[in-house]
Amino acid sequence: MNIKNLVRLVSGLFLYAVGIVFTIQASLGVTPWNTFHQGIALLTGISLGQALSLTGLAIIILNVFAKEKIGVGTILNMWLIGIFVDFIMKFSIIPNADSLISGLFMIVIGMFTIATASWLYIGSELGAGPRDGLMVTLVRWTGKPVGLVRGSIELTVLILGTLLGGQFGIGTPIMAFLIGPIVQLTFKVFRFDVKNVEHQYLTLPASIKSVKE
Repeated sequence: MNIKNLVRLVSGLFLYAVGIVFTIQASLGVTPWNTFHQGIALLTGISLGQALSLTGLAIIILNVFAKEKIGVGTILNMWLIGIFVDFIMKFSIIPNADSLISGLFMIVIGMFTIATASWLYIGSELGAGPRDGLMVTLVRWTGKPVGLVRGSIELTVLILGTLLGGQFGIGTPIMAFLIGPIVQLTFKVFRFDVKNVEHQYLTLPASIKSVKE
């Protein structure tokens, strides 16, 4: 791991948090995962950022015992995005949308910001995010296609989050359907091919290895 990659990683995670807050402040609903995070925050009384981080921690623990590799980027993803989200929202850096048009505009900005952030932090080659690791784990366990597994995860957290009181609005399906193509378009613009990424992973302590085996 070098300083350049670490700076790229942290910059990407901060930008990812900015994108999340743009979609929240649009006031038209949030992504399925953030619906779940909001529901957890409402249930427990913690902040949205703390709910995001605790969810990421729980997923990392599951991924470790499922023999999924983690890296420095995996851990920092879990920790920093939540901190950045709380910081941005605490100081009202991004205002609330005041109309349907401005809300839709903010959703578009948020999705492109998240896509650019994904290019940055994935390109740091320091490990995938916890939720991406969960998807890979479930694909391996079930033998089902990636698209089906990802869709099932998104639907599950959306239902749970909505039941817990998380936001659901017209922006939720818009983001669910468009974020993938927007990420693909952004990667194409930056000429970034994820197949060429070679992540640097952490080596697990012997005690954890023995438990897993």
